Amino acid sequence: MKIYNTKRGIVIEHLNEYFLSPESDWDVFVNRSGLFRKVLEEIHTLDPEPSLSGQPRRDILAPISKQEVWASGVTYLRSREARMEESKDAGGGDFYARVYEAKRPELFFKAAPHRVIGTGGTVRIRKDSKWNVPEPELVLFICSSGSIEGYTIGNDMSSRDIEGENPLYLPQAKCYDGSAAIGPCLYVPEQAIDPKAMIRISIDRSHESVFYGEISIDRMKRTQTELAEYLFQELSFPHGAFLMTGTGIVPPDTFTLREGDVIKITIEHIGTLENTVA
Repeated sequence: MKIYNTKRGIVIEHLNEYFLSPESDWDVFVNRSGLFRKVLEEIHTLDPEPSLSGQPRRDILAPISKQEVWASGVTYLRSREARMEESKDAGGGDFYARVYEAKRPELFFKAAPHRVIGTGGTVRIRKDSKWNVPEPELVLFICSSGSIEGYTIGNDMSSRDIEGENPLYLPQAKCYDGSAAIGPCLYVPEQAIDPKAMIRISIDRSHESVFYGEISIDRMKRTQTELAEYLFQELSFPHGAFLMTGTGIVPPDTFTLREGDVIKITIEHIGTLENTVA
């Protein structure tokens, strides 16, 4: 099942039928353990609304209200290699190898809700950076009790030259207005997402493809449960939280985003997150 946060309200898609929830508060609706079962019980009391099929993209909001967005780093081998390369001149290359092998994962704050962009919106590159890339990621939705209840797609916009200059600059490389996008929906399956599901990214520039990459989520070294448990170990999230799980797709060092680029990130079963760069 897929849950959309829209201008009309909370829309539920299940078995090719669409339902409008009587609940208008996104936080109340999604922040529940056993979310799939509870929503399934609720839609059995509702009538399908065919008019909700094919919601215009402009009506779909980011699937977030009061949740924070956090992120995991160096969870894929490709990310480890890229981070080591970009920071070697600053003497930080070995840090990323240690993180990849360590028991404790790298976790960092990514965005407050008001800085999160939905599908169809505009993400940004920092004006004081010259090397910027998108990072396509599977995102976990974890309810306030700590259980993983759903998934969405994330774009962790990153300034590689700033982080590479010094690993301590990571917050500036990762956290700024328009640096995080999630959507288009919250995917709530009965079981955990298929580990063979593919993450795909394409970047178009002036209607021509300039980058494409794909990877399956089972290439991630750490488990989703492990990341969630570490995030909730000493933090509380009264409305739940989103956790980006890291990227395994990194464009070559010669590539950087430009204004006007169109980024499309697709994850099987969830859909496509599309954003334009400014």
